[in-house]
Amino acid sequence: MIYIARNAKDVAVSYYHFYRMAYGHPEPGTWDEYLNTYMEGNVAFGSWAKHVKGWWEMRKKHRLLYLFYEDMLEDPKREIRKVMKFMNQELPEEIVENIHKNTSFQAMKDNPMANYSTFPFMDHSISPFMRKGIFGDWKNQFTVTQNEIFDDYYQREMSDTDLTFRM
Repeated sequence: MIYIARNAKDVAVSYYHFYRMAYGHPEPGTWDEYLNTYMEGNVAFGSWAKHVKGWWEMRKKHRLLYLFYEDMLEDPKREIRKVMKFMNQELPEEIVENIHKNTSFQAMKDNPMANYSTFPFMDHSISPFMRKGIFGDWKNQFTVTQNEIFDDYYQREMSDTDLTFRM
């Protein structure tokens, strides 16, 4: 198993936009309303903290590679090599380069097989499925007060683990 975790603040922003555009999810309301719902864990995948911590613990009992989205953005080839090592594969550098090229955010955003542009249950006029693919976009969405409240939530939820995220 390969698990990719992303920091809680960027997940909140990403998931808010997903809720807005994907049919079948409840109306998220305002950003402020949604952020409270998210912190309460009343979203489709449940509590972010329980989810990431559960997989973090599972890696101790099962063969599981735990990766971080932020690391993938920072150095994609390094993370590709981690996956190769985990899968006991050695590939020539040109194959690594090809994987890197074809799994870049822009390549996937342009690929209908990855961007869900032909998927009938999403309204891409509201938001594309693959929006920005960046780290730290939460800074463009959170108010100062929301950030303070969220930091308190994060400290409470993550106080019982050594798992840490870059925000």
